[in-house]
Amino acid sequence: MDWRMFAERLAAMARDLLAQETVTETLDRVTHSAIELVPGCDAAGILILDAKGVRTLAPTDQVVIDSDQLQERLQEGPCYDVARRDGAERVFRIGDFREDHPGWPAYVAAARELGLGSMMGFLLYTEDEDLGALNLYSRRPGAFTEAGETAGWLLASHAAVAFSSARTHAQLEEAVSTRHVIGEAMGILMGSHDLTEDQAFDVLRRYSQDHNVKLREVARRICERGGLN
Repeated sequence: MDWRMFAERLAAMARDLLAQETVTETLDRVTHSAIELVPGCDAAGILILDAKGVRTLAPTDQVVIDSDQLQERLQEGPCYDVARRDGAERVFRIGDFREDHPGWPAYVAAARELGLGSMMGFLLYTEDEDLGALNLYSRRPGAFTEAGETAGWLLASHAAVAFSSARTHAQLEEAVSTRHVIGEAMGILMGSHDLTEDQAFDVLRRYSQDHNVKLREVARRICERGGLN
């Protein structure tokens, strides 16, 4: 492992991540960087576990999606455990899928059929939140060394910060956009029905509650139609 070259490429990746305009572009850059930077990595993806179940983000290969879906179906697996974070572990590794694993016997047996040889999973986290897991796969058994694990962990640390920053930026943009749409809709109601600002907002809020439609969507409809009808 040429750590000087790795450090230079990692620094370039970190700058590149900040230049991405969307969360999707940021995560795509992370997973493709994993293949470039971590020795032995053939495929990568990010697994998110929430109330809706398992979601696969920025997969570089179909095998990443297949593995995540397999873990969700079996309710076990290293990536699943990292994302769920029941314990203190932040890194998981399966060195050889040809061997049985006491922690995830069903997953390992089924994953052999996907052509996987070895894998690693890293928790993506900041001081404030857990974001999911960065998962690296190889079709060769024993592909990931201790140096590879260190490289993966360094990549995951940068990825977590970039992911959190990109998501916060996207949420702020959405909030500004929502505020603008609601303000425009209130202006339409105030002008067409001679309402005050508070009365116009109350109309929006009541319609949203009565029809179980998000406030932003109600405002968008008013802007498009010129009113609630």
